[in-house]
Amino acid sequence: MVLDKETARKTAELLLQIKAIKLDPQQPFTWASGWRSPIYCDNRIILSYPQVRNFVRSSMAKQVEELYGKADVIAGVATGAIGIGMLVAEYLNLPFAYVRPEAKKHGRQNQIEGKVDSGARVVVIEDLISTGQSSLNAVTALKEAGAQVKGMIAIFTYGFSVAETNFGQHQIELHTLSNYDHLLEVALKTNYINQAEADILKDWRRDPANWKI
Repeated sequence: MVLDKETARKTAELLLQIKAIKLDPQQPFTWASGWRSPIYCDNRIILSYPQVRNFVRSSMAKQVEELYGKADVIAGVATGAIGIGMLVAEYLNLPFAYVRPEAKKHGRQNQIEGKVDSGARVVVIEDLISTGQSSLNAVTALKEAGAQVKGMIAIFTYGFSVAETNFGQHQIELHTLSNYDHLLEVALKTNYINQAEADILKDWRRDPANWKI
């Protein structure tokens, strides 16, 4: 769910400007999953642009406070949300931890890096939501450690129905700064894409696993 439409549009505009999101319906990208896609998103590049990262940091921090009040810990999902999660925690003067996809095979064998006490109220920070599986894996690890996961805030979501289903099944509230619909709106308005390309992008989201240009 997007809380503020103006923030959603501004976030989408900035992500396009710094090429954190690239749209190319004519020459699709190939994801690690093997999906062919007219969009590619790498929000880690935000960290290289101070003005953009400050906007994202303050916007996410504001949502943490509006939605959840005073959290005890901010947790980032490794690896993409470690940087931005730490910035949000610093802005709010809160402890920070991050969650690996799985426990390390050596040393202390931690999956959660940082101090998260049992009963701690945790807000999870994520950079990108596709199916939501990796994000929810982090939530499961935090819950198993005894944390109270209040919800998750991400920078961007593709808005796949499978993600909505997954978050619903885990009873986790998801909010994002921006989403696919606002991205297409901004891309069209700024002439980044034309209407024909927008139609291709809309078609892709209906069935991304089987989409062909």
